[in-house]
Amino acid sequence: MAEEQGFDPDSVAGAVDGDGNDVMDDWAAAMAEQEQVDAASAAAAAEVKPASALFPDFSAAGSAQAVPQNLDMILDIPVQLTVELGRTKIAIRNLLQLAQGSVVELDGLAGEPMDVLVNGCLIAQGEVVVVNDKFGIRLTDIITPAERLRRLQK
Repeated sequence: MAEEQGFDPDSVAGAVDGDGNDVMDDWAAAMAEQEQVDAASAAAAAEVKPASALFPDFSAAGSAQAVPQNLDMILDIPVQLTVELGRTKIAIRNLLQLAQGSVVELDGLAGEPMDVLVNGCLIAQGEVVVVNDKFGIRLTDIITPAERLRRLQK
């Protein structure tokens, strides 16, 4: 509405509102408050630290002593370790016919290394061993990180 009537803020010097208050004092107070906010914002912006100062360096250039400390954070996280004998596809009809004593043929061969998976990702291969009447696996081949990446990209 002020723009429609050609309002000029400079022309209200000494003007008063309906209550007898000086209008320019309100404007001056508002402008002073805005200048304080702008000054506080500028001071806060000057205190901003770069990300390198806030976060630890995880690169190879970081100290060798920092690596074990960073690993300590994840050492107690549980993962699912699976040893896979083999796989097969079977029709539901045949699955429903399985009973005690049934034999399911797998694609793995006898004497072939078993796959060791951590959370579904192949990390090693090994052979089955029996120790104190319990099954175990003796690792014979560890998958390199480069090989793991190659397998993931397939």
